[in-house]
Amino acid sequence: MTDFGIANILCAISTAPDPVICARMFQDAIATFDSDAFVCGEVDLRALQRTVFFVIHWPESWRKFYLESGLLRRDPLLDMLKGRHEPLTWTELRQAGKWTSVGTQALQIIADHGWTEGLAVPIPRGDRRFGLVSLFFRGRSLDPHDKSLLAMLSRAFHERLRNLASEHGFACPPAGLTKREVDTLRLIALGSTDREAALKLGISTATAHEYFEKAKRKLKASTRAEAAAIAVSLGIVIP
Repeated sequence: MTDFGIANILCAISTAPDPVICARMFQDAIATFDSDAFVCGEVDLRALQRTVFFVIHWPESWRKFYLESGLLRRDPLLDMLKGRHEPLTWTELRQAGKWTSVGTQALQIIADHGWTEGLAVPIPRGDRRFGLVSLFFRGRSLDPHDKSLLAMLSRAFHERLRNLASEHGFACPPAGLTKREVDTLRLIALGSTDREAALKLGISTATAHEYFEKAKRKLKASTRAEAAAIAVSLGIVIP
């Protein structure tokens, strides 16, 4: 892939009008590196249930296993990304002796799909939070140049999706929030009172208050201000 080609792809991804088109562009770009599966979102290591998925492009069997087995809470990749700024491959994870804690079932599913290498691209936010793009590869090793190009593409992809998802929706409900809870959380985080949010959503003030309080509990926040700050930091709300 030439520098000119990369520049065109980065420009196209950065101006994609919606998450579906953005993900399709990214998928086409990484296919040249033999990658056919990826996920993009935000992770909070202090409370992994807050993890936000902007897009999940995984086979259904792996998606179901990862989301329903509790693997998210014991994924060694996430533990290795603490305080890390540079991309991390599965090979590096194995060399660190961390891979076996994934569990034999996870390893078997990975093998069944023919994935032999992976790359995690962290985007540090501080306070144990980071954006993340994780890619899976078939029968390919990654040299430093590959890692650099893929990291560049991943960061542009993540930035665009982060700005699109709050308006267009998420791959799965962040922190289990319902659409109404997200809508109320967004309005109040951006400065509306309960009453103003209620008027905009066509619901009662008491219902708006209830939605926000439920969102606060699901985000494991102690105060309304903390809930709003968490929502902004994880891309659930874009100021």
